[in-house]
Amino acid sequence: MRPYLLIGYVSFFAFAFKLSAQVYKNIQIPPVSSKYPFNECEPSIAINPLNPDEIAAGTVLTGYHFSTDGGQTWQTKSLKSPYGVYGDPVLQYDALGRLYYFHLSDYKKSSHLDRIVCQYADQIDGKFSKGSFPAPNGTKVQDKHWMTIAPKTQVIYMTWTQFDAYDSADPKDTSVIVFSKSTDRGVSWSKPIRISKFGGDCLDGDNTVEGAVPALGANGEIFVCWTGPRGLMFQCSKDGGLTWLPEEKKLSDHVGGWDIQIPGIYRANGLPFLMADMSGGPRNGTIYLNWCDQRNGPNDTDVWLMSSSDGGATWSEAKRVNQDVPGKHQFLTSMAIDQKNGDLHFVYYDRRRFNTNSTDVIWTKSSDGGQSFSEQLISNRPFVPDARVFFGDYLGIAAFDGRVRPIWPRMDNGQITLWTALIDPK
Repeated sequence: MRPYLLIGYVSFFAFAFKLSAQVYKNIQIPPVSSKYPFNECEPSIAINPLNPDEIAAGTVLTGYHFSTDGGQTWQTKSLKSPYGVYGDPVLQYDALGRLYYFHLSDYKKSSHLDRIVCQYADQIDGKFSKGSFPAPNGTKVQDKHWMTIAPKTQVIYMTWTQFDAYDSADPKDTSVIVFSKSTDRGVSWSKPIRISKFGGDCLDGDNTVEGAVPALGANGEIFVCWTGPRGLMFQCSKDGGLTWLPEEKKLSDHVGGWDIQIPGIYRANGLPFLMADMSGGPRNGTIYLNWCDQRNGPNDTDVWLMSSSDGGATWSEAKRVNQDVPGKHQFLTSMAIDQKNGDLHFVYYDRRRFNTNSTDVIWTKSSDGGQSFSEQLISNRPFVPDARVFFGDYLGIAAFDGRVRPIWPRMDNGQITLWTALIDPK
């Protein structure tokens, strides 16, 4: 759950290395009408694989944004559901062109968020189904979901955090990772099952297990990674989610925790992103894990990448994605894989150019499985966030057949606005 309430000439230095000077057109995406004044954060973006000119995005609490011309122009609507819409949007297309919009629920305006809702649309115009969901579990809170969709069967696999009681300090209340799937394209869902042996607290911070992201392997495996008090953890099922490893496997410490302290940011998370190469190329089946942490010190937040080419049995050493000299903050990373060619794409906030809280947006590409990285500044001007305002827990990025669409919030004069950059094949 996210705190969606208001809480209460820059100095440049010389580049340690040369960022690409190429300028990509920045497009502002129009806001949705909302009583919540900072509703353009936590964006999710998706490209229709059957028509890449169709691009859809979601923002808190109810924002639905869509383009039919590759992102040049946008329309915006407010998503509605009889179960309520309460943020944490995640949008994905399946291989048949159906668009899914997953979100939290404020069903009957209850005191807790009791379900993750899946709405789908077969046209981009914003006419979504009423919604389906894995079965609620009494008063337990369901939060921070991610999902992946099998490209051949369209089976949807979803993981998220279940809280006994959100924001409870009672040691008897715990957070755990749960799993459910839909075999009928989002019409119905299996009974959720717990897949984490070790739980966390319910305070929605470093000691909460959170950010569970599923990915599909080349042989149909389901891989899941999350973070919490034990670090970055990994789970696996080889039978469609029926059985799992008896105990999750630790991949790495998460130094500084996932609730990272960044100057001028109300909260900046380093939650992981897990994806697998399904392109059929030379690195087909490779699993990639992307996150942020402060292993180089509290004044040096970095973006990291690990990979596994043997189904998660062994992993590479963590490699730093941002290529600047130490001592600056890079944060709120997001990752996408172009499943047409296996290229990796990252987007994150970056402060290497400044000695202040001024912030850029960087797009990074790797065409060799994370052995090397090419960074480019894509925001047309920096911005300064407001530490009193919740700025969201993640950025978004989508990639398909050479087309890349990052999406990010920025703040100017106390107003959050939403932007994308048009990055197309040369």
